[in-house]
Amino acid sequence: MTEVRKLAPVKLVEITGGEPMLQEREVIPLMERLLFDGYDVLIETSGERPLANVPKQVHKIVDVKCPTSGEGGSFRLENLAALTPEDELKFVIADRGDYEFARDFVREHALASSMAVLFSPAFRKDAGPERDARNCLLDPRELVEWILADGLNVRFGLQIHKFIWEPMTKGV
Repeated sequence: MTEVRKLAPVKLVEITGGEPMLQEREVIPLMERLLFDGYDVLIETSGERPLANVPKQVHKIVDVKCPTSGEGGSFRLENLAALTPEDELKFVIADRGDYEFARDFVREHALASSMAVLFSPAFRKDAGPERDARNCLLDPRELVEWILADGLNVRFGLQIHKFIWEPMTKGV
């Protein structure tokens, strides 16, 4: 809390990096303390760990891993019950198969009407220094065209830090 307070007057804290819910015993009390002290709190998580104990006031940004990620099937379906209309579900998409998985998941669980859903193109693991779409595994325009063709009520997003800094930069 001492380090967070040094950022004053900033009152927004996002907990991310790896999988923060691996430290649930520590991170839940931290979120509760931040909320008590008047901070807006966000958490970015993969959804592979239970989210039921995360305070409802925390804005949850939950990643549903698509098949190409190699982590498909790691999302806990029971976490859908822990999400509120203010939370977000995110899909990082590498190819048409990932898109169809994400589209079908959103439709099957009627998610587009209950919370924000974000589709974003995946970046290459061997990305070069160029800060543009050449480092995407999937052309962003193609992803948008699929979304429009299917009439999905989802947001399109880019990992903007990979356009501001070189795509492989860590810690930004």
